[in-house]
Amino acid sequence: MTQDYLGRIGSIIRDARKHRGWTQAQLADVLSTSQSAVNRIERGHQNLSLEMIARIGEALDSEIVSLGAGPTHLRVNGPTELSGSIDVKSSKNAGVALLCASLLNKGRTTLRRVARIEEVNRLLEVLNSIGVQTRWLNDENDLEIVPPAALDLASIDETAARRTRSIIMFLGPLMHREDRFDLPYAGGCDLGTRTVEPHLAALRPFGLEVKATEGSYHATVSRAVKPGRPIVLTERGDTVTENALLAAALYPGETVIRNASPNYMVQDLCFYLEKLGVRIDGIGTTTLTVRGCTEIDVDVDYAPSEDPIEAMSLLAAAIVTKSEITIRRVPIEFLEIELALLEEMGFAYTRSEEYVAANGQTRLVDITTAVSDLHSPIDKIHPMPFPGLNIDNLPFFAVIAATAQGQTLLHDWVYENRAIYLTELTKLGASVKLLDPHRVMIEGPTHWSGAEIVCPPALRPAVVILLAMMASKGTSVLRSVYVINRGYEDLAERLNSLGASIETFRDI
Repeated sequence: MTQDYLGRIGSIIRDARKHRGWTQAQLADVLSTSQSAVNRIERGHQNLSLEMIARIGEALDSEIVSLGAGPTHLRVNGPTELSGSIDVKSSKNAGVALLCASLLNKGRTTLRRVARIEEVNRLLEVLNSIGVQTRWLNDENDLEIVPPAALDLASIDETAARRTRSIIMFLGPLMHREDRFDLPYAGGCDLGTRTVEPHLAALRPFGLEVKATEGSYHATVSRAVKPGRPIVLTERGDTVTENALLAAALYPGETVIRNASPNYMVQDLCFYLEKLGVRIDGIGTTTLTVRGCTEIDVDVDYAPSEDPIEAMSLLAAAIVTKSEITIRRVPIEFLEIELALLEEMGFAYTRSEEYVAANGQTRLVDITTAVSDLHSPIDKIHPMPFPGLNIDNLPFFAVIAATAQGQTLLHDWVYENRAIYLTELTKLGASVKLLDPHRVMIEGPTHWSGAEIVCPPALRPAVVILLAMMASKGTSVLRSVYVINRGYEDLAERLNSLGASIETFRDI
């Protein structure tokens, strides 16, 4: 390996570690090495075997390198002008929640048009390992899930479980099946952090207690404990709300959940639970009243709605490439704020009359974009819980603001490190200044030019860089795109269907 290559690998490892919120000491502990060794690795001053790189990648859940075929990269030729029409695929976050929720049901669950992404694949590996039968039914990505009479938790696929953050949503369903159980978790999770403790606080009223030692959640359930008053969530988190719903679904009394997330994936979960026989009042609001069942044993068929984040990705692709395309099956109620803000910035588009999604509930429209000259918004852009601007959609406004005339301030107050990755757009010609870990100042318009960039370990910023590359003059390379495959199904191929020129390749 050359020193330059070692330096690039070290930078990837450092970024992936920071994205997980780990210190060098924490990574060193997982790898059974010293902090000074990790420091040398990140500075490119340490020779590395492929085995060690693979171990680091597994620990950080980042495809730094894959033994054998090597990581996947994208080569983008631009600038691109898109045309044609495309359907929005089903929500990945809803699909993940519904896979976890299928553990509540002793009958057969059939899910329609499930997002076939890496996160779903990891969950299916976990489900299969504990005895759940799953099979893809057709090319439409319909998925059948049949649970066993008894789960074999002792045989759980620990490797797959540690590679999905969604494993925490097994707590709600499993507490109804087992008095004691263990779940692996991705190393470094701290029960005192904001990502885990809210889940445990939401589930304690149902009698669940969890201790974390040696890389596992050790759960015990006291059947005598029942929620005697409304459960008040300290943060309006999507997965926290989902876990509380999963626990309440098999609690035969009434559960009131306050400060609940009314976001799109939570609504899809509620609609599925209603098909299982659970009664839920207040869907789409911040107060949910749940009347659970003593047992659920039904054959159920459910189609999760379309993904508003993918719809926003496609909108951003059209805007940054100055293209006219039609995006079909857009879940409009979860993009109204984003579209209102884009209109304020000068974006022009037309949309069809509303129609209903296959779940019978979610409102959809078809949107046709128009080539528009954008200007910066009047105020800063910041996310809020639904019905505000979606937290996952904020990064797309970085590449949009870079095409607009004037200065735009983005405030990503939710995540500690994500805004940093938006500065990678400067390598393609954008003016993006990091003001602090949460705020960036963007000045446009940008004359995009191609570059080679290592994919950041954060999903949405990674896609934002890909979209900017489509608008860039010349050839760009985006390296190690596993993180994009975790959240998007065939994104490069689908953009190519609109006229993009994106080639998938490997070094080896």
